[in-house]
Amino acid sequence: MHITVKGKQLEVGEALRGHMESALAAAVSKYFSNPLESQIVFTREAHLFRADVSVHVGRSILVQGQALAADAYVAGDAAIEHVAKRLRRYKRRLRDHHKEPERTRDQERATADALTAQSYVLAADSDANADAGASDEPVVVAEMTTDILTLTVGEAVMRLDLGVEPALLFRHAGHGDLNLVYRRSDGNIGWIDPHGNRAAAAAATPGKRK
Repeated sequence: MHITVKGKQLEVGEALRGHMESALAAAVSKYFSNPLESQIVFTREAHLFRADVSVHVGRSILVQGQALAADAYVAGDAAIEHVAKRLRRYKRRLRDHHKEPERTRDQERATADALTAQSYVLAADSDANADAGASDEPVVVAEMTTDILTLTVGEAVMRLDLGVEPALLFRHAGHGDLNLVYRRSDGNIGWIDPHGNRAAAAAATPGKRK
């Protein structure tokens, strides 16, 4: 597994890099013998260190963990433990994605049927941008291309739980429409399926085609 350890506007010494590479390799190897690649990024947030860990365990499958601590070693170890916990939770299902032929076909289907979309990062509102003469249009600070995969709801929930993002947009494998799963404030996962609304409306209207 190729492991990259780096800092954003922060110097990462050889001792810290070596410790993180060894710790991450040991944690991931308990569950996978041949993950694709991993990355650990350290940043400063006020007086704290933030560690963000990303591990690609398979095509289109990303496992993430993050942590904040006053010490970079503590933050890195905690973020790696978050990744290990997620790998532990989905160990059987993730290994199925690697080993079983039908799961390989599912991955190929998910990638082949993916929609390519533009993804944007918008600047947060600030008093400086809220002047009377300022435009109401948001400021784009980053632009990238992203794939919207075709997944079952179970696969989408698994991918959401493996990462740190609050929501995941995907194409429903059953009917092809765009769906959304997201983290609720009560700790549960929300699921939005516009297709279900249209199906219910069609069923309630006699003679209307679905």
